[in-house]
Amino acid sequence: MNHAQIVEHLPGLRRYARALTGDAWAADDLVQDTLERACRKWLLWRHGSNLRAWLFTLMHNLYLNQRRALLPVQTLDDEALASVAGAADVADDTALDLDRCLQRLPAEQRAVLLLVTLEDMAYADVARVLGVPLGTVMSRLSRARERMRALMEQTPARSPQRPAHPNTALRRLK
Repeated sequence: MNHAQIVEHLPGLRRYARALTGDAWAADDLVQDTLERACRKWLLWRHGSNLRAWLFTLMHNLYLNQRRALLPVQTLDDEALASVAGAADVADDTALDLDRCLQRLPAEQRAVLLLVTLEDMAYADVARVLGVPLGTVMSRLSRARERMRALMEQTPARSPQRPAHPNTALRRLK
């Protein structure tokens, strides 16, 4: 194992961390924590096994541990968002903003969707990273795709500065 083998996985780790946390600073901290843990647990990695899957597993487990340590946060559904003062702009942006739609997915579905689509991992590798059966990966992916489709197809009332086609406003996650 050499330094270059880990460095080649950094962009993917950063993308995944950013998508999980929704915040650049928290994502950088998560990547750093992952690399620190990888250094401490280096002897647990088996030479010849999938280093990428091992690093993503470390990151995913760290993320879950960090989330458990936080107080539970209640997510708002569409009706609750609409009832919040000034939420009309938020609801409009949500339908057009891929990142916000991703953050509205349950964490389990978001993780599977990101690993399969963004990181182009095989289902078996995703199952290994998340520690779930292969069938669970496929069902979570299906539900995540359905939910994302529903979120992206919401038709908000467009103001003059909003683009006519929702896909023109999507931000890239990379």
